[in-house]
Amino acid sequence: MQFKHAPVAVSAVFDDPNLVSVAGLVPMLCLTRSAGLDELAQSRLSVPTDKGANAGGKVMALVAGMLAGADSIDDMNRLRHGGMGRLFDRTYAPSTLGSFLREFRCGHVRQLDAVASRTLVNLASAAPLLQIRDGERVMVDVDDTIIEVHGYQKQGESFGYSGVRGLNALVATASRTTSAPVILAQRLRQGKTGSPKGAARIVADTLATLRRMDLGSSVRPLLRADSAFYGHATIGTAIKTGADVSVTVRDGAHRNSPELLGGFQGSSLHLR
Repeated sequence: MQFKHAPVAVSAVFDDPNLVSVAGLVPMLCLTRSAGLDELAQSRLSVPTDKGANAGGKVMALVAGMLAGADSIDDMNRLRHGGMGRLFDRTYAPSTLGSFLREFRCGHVRQLDAVASRTLVNLASAAPLLQIRDGERVMVDVDDTIIEVHGYQKQGESFGYSGVRGLNALVATASRTTSAPVILAQRLRQGKTGSPKGAARIVADTLATLRRMDLGSSVRPLLRADSAFYGHATIGTAIKTGADVSVTVRDGAHRNSPELLGGFQGSSLHLR
């Protein structure tokens, strides 16, 4: 018999002052800055107190951290390892970024939505994200999913329709026949939130962003959704803002809600 020689715990530290672990951030942040993310965040975010100072730089730092693989505030410390401070300006401490985010209220989230939408529009003018040929239809898909989380102190966590403890993410994407889907809008909600809650707003925001992208197609976009989004608020918003709709309907649901269909007579509404 011999002692077990395996260490109890192993940790790796990247602390060489002359090396950068995520050099790929250089072109990504150059592209982000050219799209105006820092300027838009600086001009549109009104986070109060000194914790909201230099909002543009802090939003850029948070984006850089997520691109580098951070999934928590503590992980933002990877922006300060090695030679990162010599390569990038204002590499904020995780505590500073955490204090900034804790000042956010619902209105600030909506401001950040506006920043993200305009940044995407600027990106679309410089890169072929969604190049539409004449007569081609843009497909807009709305769906939600559960993001699993762990721990009882995670704000908003609860058991949703999947039976998994987590948060509910509502995502709207746009695509065409020869391009990958592009995320145009997203919401992170309580895990127990029903799928259609807030869907009308995200549909309106998505279609507004699509119009600002000026894709050059004269064909109305087609919104596709499953039966969870079959309701007057979501479908009505899509049609009023200039989109056709294809929605899945549970068997018999359309017969039980004739008032819903009556309001859309003459519109392009396809029930699957």
